[in-house]
Amino acid sequence: MDRLAQDIRYALRMMRRTPGFTAVAILSLALGIGANTAIFSLIDTLMLRPLPVREPQRLVEILGRYGETRGNQIAWKYYEHFRDSNHVFSDLLATAPARFRLAGDRTDAEVADGEYVAGNYFSALGLRPAAGRLLGPDDDRLGIPTSAVAVVSWPYWKKRFNLDPAALGAQIAINEAPMTIVGVAPREFFGLQIGIQTDVWIPASHEPVIQPPGQRGTGALQVKMIGRLKPGASMKEALAELQILDRPVRDDLAKTKNAPFLRDFRLEVEPAAAGFSTLRDQFRGALTGLMAAVGLLLLIACTNVASLLLARAAARQQELAVRVSLGASRLRLVRQALTESLLLSGAGGVLGAAFAYAGARVLARMMGSGRGFVGIGLRQLQIDVVPDARVLLFTAAVASLTGVLFGLAPAWIAFASAPASSLRAAGRSGDTRSRRLFGRGLVVAQVALSVVLLSGAALFIRHLSNLRNVDLGFGRQSVLLVTIDPSHAGYERNQLAPLVDQLLERMQAIAGVRSATLSAVTPIEGPGAARMVNVEGFQEKPDDRRFIPLNWVAPRYFETFGTPVLGGRDFQREDESRPRVAIVNDAFARYYFAGRSPIGGHFTFDGNDRVYEIVGVVGTAKYQDLTETPLRTIYLNALQEGRGTWQKFALRTAVPPASIAGDVRRAVRDTLKGVPIAKVTTLTEQLDSSIVAERMIALLSGVFAALGLLLAAIGLYGLLAYTVARRTNEIGIRMALGATTGDVTRMVLRGAMGLVCAGLAIGAPLAVWSRQLAAHMVPRLPAGSAVPIALASAAMIGVALAASWVPVRRATRVDPAVALRRE
Repeated sequence: MDRLAQDIRYALRMMRRTPGFTAVAILSLALGIGANTAIFSLIDTLMLRPLPVREPQRLVEILGRYGETRGNQIAWKYYEHFRDSNHVFSDLLATAPARFRLAGDRTDAEVADGEYVAGNYFSALGLRPAAGRLLGPDDDRLGIPTSAVAVVSWPYWKKRFNLDPAALGAQIAINEAPMTIVGVAPREFFGLQIGIQTDVWIPASHEPVIQPPGQRGTGALQVKMIGRLKPGASMKEALAELQILDRPVRDDLAKTKNAPFLRDFRLEVEPAAAGFSTLRDQFRGALTGLMAAVGLLLLIACTNVASLLLARAAARQQELAVRVSLGASRLRLVRQALTESLLLSGAGGVLGAAFAYAGARVLARMMGSGRGFVGIGLRQLQIDVVPDARVLLFTAAVASLTGVLFGLAPAWIAFASAPASSLRAAGRSGDTRSRRLFGRGLVVAQVALSVVLLSGAALFIRHLSNLRNVDLGFGRQSVLLVTIDPSHAGYERNQLAPLVDQLLERMQAIAGVRSATLSAVTPIEGPGAARMVNVEGFQEKPDDRRFIPLNWVAPRYFETFGTPVLGGRDFQREDESRPRVAIVNDAFARYYFAGRSPIGGHFTFDGNDRVYEIVGVVGTAKYQDLTETPLRTIYLNALQEGRGTWQKFALRTAVPPASIAGDVRRAVRDTLKGVPIAKVTTLTEQLDSSIVAERMIALLSGVFAALGLLLAAIGLYGLLAYTVARRTNEIGIRMALGATTGDVTRMVLRGAMGLVCAGLAIGAPLAVWSRQLAAHMVPRLPAGSAVPIALASAAMIGVALAASWVPVRRATRVDPAVALRRE
């Protein structure tokens, strides 16, 4: 320990003696370690961190799939079937997210995130209450409850009741239904949905009477299922049994939907130790790609610092030789070298952890800005990235590994130091051919890794550019979107309809508004409603039948969004008293009415005899996703279909959309009293929110590539500067014998370009290989083009020329007389 303390003190003195070197080394490592820690902390939060429940490794999620579609919602009656018939789960629990309006004597009315849960929910998870009791099976057998109960979360108990034990037994109104608080969930438990903090849990049996006014009594609960495997049971066994038990589900789907292709429905199971997460599915590929990118960045930082330490070790070779001559063992010198490198990496790790904490929080906010997710609706996403023991251990492991990696080179020099030869090298550089080759090899490695990073960044940026310039079928500029949430305001549908009319008129009258409309969903907002359709005069093969997306829109919808009307007419206010009408897009018309006009055609929906007449055809537009092939779409008239239920307003403006947001808020507040505005955004922002993953990976890969390029430039500059300084005498002799400045310039540049070309020769094949990996992680990535690699190579050559400028300038200014006198 005494010798270790001596090594540490000596290493600190050396770091203090060379502050420039120390700052560059620590900053380089901090960037690499911090980037790795930031991305890992997000991966840990979304994918790896286990739920705070009993034996989370035994939890599995049950999902349904048919074709390319996969979901985790299933009807309550099927949950009961699986719960009562399976033999592989010790518990099968169910949960369904919801938004509730909470009010009470001791709380102000507010909208909160909640869940309907099966009676075995808390017991199956092995949770103990923070206060009172949790829900049990008896609470779920109440039918229509006369004394309904609820459990609140610890944060909600703290926020609304200040941790008062008297809150237990307090009465609250949830959607105006009386409820009694019987317990508080454990402090660390937030629910099963990652990114959502649940405030209140209610037994699923209460669902018919907890619906908002005007919607009560539906009982159509769709739930997510999680099973706890019995001891010794495997996921393979669970899947085999579920695929036998799912026969009633598949038969019902095929029968009720009149869609033979739904017979392909099958159940799947996945590990659920980390809970549900729509964010996980959306960002899995992006985070995996970014983890690979920051790994490359860290390798570049390591090679950069290793080359710096190698140059310093060469300058200290005589010192090491004297130490050996005075009796120091080579292992002691190795330990000294590794102590210095580990101190540098430790300092870089501490600074990197600070970078990571700030960076991860920024990225979490960016991820949470995405569009509404299926099953979440208007619920607020909260990604809580808190450095825990796992993240800190990861940072410490990365810092230690990097310290060993870049410390190996100087440690080997220390081990190989031969005192006699090193002392005879006094007055000379003491550099050997193998050491020069190793130093150049580090620069070549930096160039190769930088090419991979640069080509990947160019690929992701090009992919983002393609998404932002894709033909959408509507105009993305100058459209303001307003979402209201009247479900908990106490309005009946017939009360809301005339008020919505007044609100549309007020919005249309706002200065700068060209047109205003409303709809059930807006473009690229995410999946909406879909139905099977039967078109008059068209006989469709059963296996070709597909769900057709629907949207309910008001007049001027297509004018507001800039979708062209190709034939027929738009919806009109007079349609309210006429037979049902519809407008279809061009893809629908071409499929069902090939070679004839669809105007005047008729269709019905499965399970409904109501006939719709087609009165217009509009251009085909993207409906759910920027990357999708445009789908056949039907637009129904909101005036005929109960417009009081639609919540989305759109305004096309002649001024910046954000400038009228205040007027819109006042119009909503004055017309629909008590109805909150859930969201105000622009169509451009909504499009950007649908590609958050693509934006994030393009932005961060660009930043990491720029950092890698900078580190490679620093490494190349350091090697060239060291080489020029070492060859000063040689350059002076050459110039004394008649070499021109052009000859010297070409000599230095030849050495630089040789290293760059070697790095390109190694990096280009690696970049081609990495593109194929990236294409598996990010769907529809344009991985076949050679342009990104060409751009990366050109950027690397340009940076190499810039890094060579100072060493070249220094070489051409060598005074032959001074150089000869030194010789």
